[in-house]
Amino acid sequence: MNLHFMKYRKLSYWISGALVVLSVLCLIFRGLNYGIDFSGGISMEVKPVAADYTIDKMRVALAEFKPELQSVDGGAILVRVGLPKGSTDIQQNQRVAQIKNILGDNVSYSQVQIVGPKIGGELIRGGILAVLVSFVLMSVYIWIRYRGGYAVGSFVSLVLDFILMFGFFSITGLEFNQTAIAVILMGIGYSINDKVVNYDRIDENINKYHKMPMDDLIDLSVNEMMRRTLMTSISTILAMVGLYAFGGLMLRDFAIAMTFSVVMGTLTSIYISNVILYHFNLRETKY
Repeated sequence: MNLHFMKYRKLSYWISGALVVLSVLCLIFRGLNYGIDFSGGISMEVKPVAADYTIDKMRVALAEFKPELQSVDGGAILVRVGLPKGSTDIQQNQRVAQIKNILGDNVSYSQVQIVGPKIGGELIRGGILAVLVSFVLMSVYIWIRYRGGYAVGSFVSLVLDFILMFGFFSITGLEFNQTAIAVILMGIGYSINDKVVNYDRIDENINKYHKMPMDDLIDLSVNEMMRRTLMTSISTILAMVGLYAFGGLMLRDFAIAMTFSVVMGTLTSIYISNVILYHFNLRETKY
């Protein structure tokens, strides 16, 4: 495999810039589709009394509330229903009563929980804090691990990864909840790992090929790691396809977002973090 990635470095900058602008504008004007975890809602764990009262029948019965239903251990079903913004305690209890009235004697209740706006706000702050802390820790790791062009390339691509992940959730309208935070952090971790592997190979080739032009050397290094990169990405994506197909409705958003994060991390490793190295004299870099 002998692909010339550096040939398209300017195009990669333009495309990345356009995606960043699109993501930021969408976040500003459209925002995120907060799930029950952050916006508040009702969570019930119920168990059908009769065997013929299936999860599909329950979904139809509660269709007006746009519920999220998931089968859990022991034949139980987890029911999650959102609440209107600014709902009072009385309105929240009324919604619970409405749901119980619809389900009637068809189910028994294991637990009923209400996530109010205050708790949802605390979860949002906790999620934002988790993202910020992970960003700082990854930045510190990059600074300790690398210097010069390597550090700049890693940091720029790290910022790009975060912006594009949040932009993806805003553009697609996928529910943004605690699972989404986990997807973002896992996806960024995957991306950083991919960049470290590529950087190590570039550094090895710098010590091996003293007179090779830098663009050719970067292309050579990326091509040498391409098989490993593609195999890792494809195997992860195949797992997400299986999760999307057989994991139920609750896991489909996770599978979609994780697939995007893998594709994004692979592309930013090749076309951003590596391309940025072209502008630095790496043979004089000491780290």
